[in-house]
Amino acid sequence: MKKKLRVAILFGGKSAEHEISVISSRNIVEAMDKKKYEIVSIGIDKQGRWFFDEGARLLHSSDQAQVKFQRRNPTAVLPGGTETPMRTLRGGLGKVDVVFPVLHGPFGEDGTVQGLLKLANVPFVGAGVLGSAVGMDKDVMKRLLRDAKVPIAKFLVFERSEANTINFAGVKRTLGLPFFVKPANLGSSVGISKVGSRKQFSGAIREAFRYDNKILIEESIHGREIECSVLGNENPIASLPGEIITRHDFYSYDAKYLDEKGAQLVIPAALPESIVKKIQALALKTFSTLACEGMARVDFFLRDNREIFVNEINTIPGFTKISMYPKLWEASGISYSKLIDRLIQLALERFRRERNLETSR
Repeated sequence: MKKKLRVAILFGGKSAEHEISVISSRNIVEAMDKKKYEIVSIGIDKQGRWFFDEGARLLHSSDQAQVKFQRRNPTAVLPGGTETPMRTLRGGLGKVDVVFPVLHGPFGEDGTVQGLLKLANVPFVGAGVLGSAVGMDKDVMKRLLRDAKVPIAKFLVFERSEANTINFAGVKRTLGLPFFVKPANLGSSVGISKVGSRKQFSGAIREAFRYDNKILIEESIHGREIECSVLGNENPIASLPGEIITRHDFYSYDAKYLDEKGAQLVIPAALPESIVKKIQALALKTFSTLACEGMARVDFFLRDNREIFVNEINTIPGFTKISMYPKLWEASGISYSKLIDRLIQLALERFRRERNLETSR
């Protein structure tokens, strides 16, 4: 009988997207083929402490966004490439074949955890250090896309030290009305405000700076919201696109996760074949331009059913039951379970490829 792969699911985290990570993790664990995989559950609480959960009791029984951390088992990752770099206070966890980080936002999707796992010589699912960091920072992401001639919305960037100098009239003159104010390093629409008047401006700036020391102010593009999933390493493939029709003012956190009727997902999107091919090509170009690997979801705006703009990339997209990333692959012929298999294989392939590189002379 073939030996099961030991897969560590890393979930939770310090970011404002902690609860979404927990829900995504539960869905991944439920979809994994237990005949192929032995699941090691490692939760990160909101203080950044790691805990090993022997029973993989990912969630609180009454609220799927709450986790029961087994606090008697603090866990650490030891750099240095030993056979068992992941350890609890009581000793090693045994060999872990691959780590699946299901961490959204800072301290998980931004290259920090990826760097730690790379130092520890542990294979992991998803983008590496550079792709993760670039994908998280909307400012750097958009500058790289602009240089690669990928169409994006106009934007301005401000550091916290410039907060008192941000001028509504100047922003309006450059971007028009309405516009969006966003933390530069966060996802799931946390901290984002749509500004249509001077009265809303100061509050939106304060809200964005609650979550980051750098904020992005971006023109509003009136158009359809389209998303496309990407899968692969050197030769990635793009899914059929899907469309989000939100019943809120924009695709906010509430619309995504709290209001069951907050948005309608149309999968696949009703688009001409020519537009589908352009979106898929732009998704792949975005993926390669931003040095991504494994998986990503690329979000677009489609204006007047002909102009396509890339909004952003998500290197660890949501894996809840209504999340677009797995649903788009299901519509493209890859089931949720098979998608997880493929992501794990891509992680192992990259690890084997990098292991053959010389690290000293």
